[in-house]
Amino acid sequence: MNRSTTVSSIFDVTSSLQEMIKVNSGMSLDKTRSLFDNDPDVSPVTLSEDWSRVARLLLLASLAVVGSVGNVFMISAVMVEDHLRKIGNAFLVNVALADLMVTGLVLPASAIVILAGHKESLGICRFEWTLEALCFLVTVLTLAAIAVENYMRLYLPVERYAILTPGRVTSSILLVWAVAATAIGLQSSFDLGPDFCNRRFNGIAMEQAVGASILVGLPVLITILIYLMLVTRVRRATRGSYKPPVAFSWDYELTKTNIYSFFLFAIFWMPLGVALWISSVRPVKARVFINLAWFALSKSCVNNLLYCVVDRHFRNAYVKLFHYCCFKTTVSFSRRTRGEVSRSGDVKLRVHIIQSYATSPASYCRPTIANRPNGRDVYEL
Repeated sequence: MNRSTTVSSIFDVTSSLQEMIKVNSGMSLDKTRSLFDNDPDVSPVTLSEDWSRVARLLLLASLAVVGSVGNVFMISAVMVEDHLRKIGNAFLVNVALADLMVTGLVLPASAIVILAGHKESLGICRFEWTLEALCFLVTVLTLAAIAVENYMRLYLPVERYAILTPGRVTSSILLVWAVAATAIGLQSSFDLGPDFCNRRFNGIAMEQAVGASILVGLPVLITILIYLMLVTRVRRATRGSYKPPVAFSWDYELTKTNIYSFFLFAIFWMPLGVALWISSVRPVKARVFINLAWFALSKSCVNNLLYCVVDRHFRNAYVKLFHYCCFKTTVSFSRRTRGEVSRSGDVKLRVHIIQSYATSPASYCRPTIANRPNGRDVYEL
């Protein structure tokens, strides 16, 4: 009897220990899930609660004002500066327009919520992040279109570049917005992927992974390959003591600025993308997601400053617009004559990558023909 009683008591203690372990493990698992899935101190609309309301309001208002003014300047620069007034630069305007929607709608909405002292609402949160996802996808597709246009402008003959008519460029831009809106609409309808507003970060669904590979991964890969081919061929064509035309140098300078803009976009958005992929394998704190998302949003305020710093024509246009806004001086929209853009020094154009800049009758700023010695064209740069 004593032996059976001892054995039964041992079994009772063991079962009770197992139950305690299960309960404790369940509680710890729930705490871990709540730690990773819910973080009430950080908001996808009003930033972190650790900051004061005044600091958050000043930060968002400053970003909204600086970013909106800079994007308006970038859009207007294409109209003000002669060399930027080209059909292909409409894609740059489209990127600036997407950034303007972020700085002019998303950031002010958050600032208004903070100013009113209200808690975040699900409607405002969904509006902001749906609009941001739309602008992100539009920017990705437009950056790929910019790379294709730069390749056609710098490398292909004039006859091939002439297929970029205003109607086709406009149709391409509208198609980009339609594809992006359709993809975001499908994602919202089927409730796929992470949800910033409900702080649900359970990884990326298979459907969303396939869509992201097609709509984001493929355009990014195409952009990188096109820029690599373009830079390689331009350096090969302009190597040695050969000096290319001034107009070609200006276009190549703008192309390099577009490359910097692409890498700037990758720097701001890649951390959030990496966190989303990691969340499919292991839990990631909601605070990390939301902070990285706000960091990605700030790209819309910086991209226009990059063009001002790196490209001379955008910088000149910004100066004109600044004088017009602050000192009410006039801004000329008339194009310069061919002779005003030409430079001295005669060279023979031997490569078709450069030759298109001299033979195109539609380009107002390409070099003009100086004379015809021995029946051969010599161009004035």
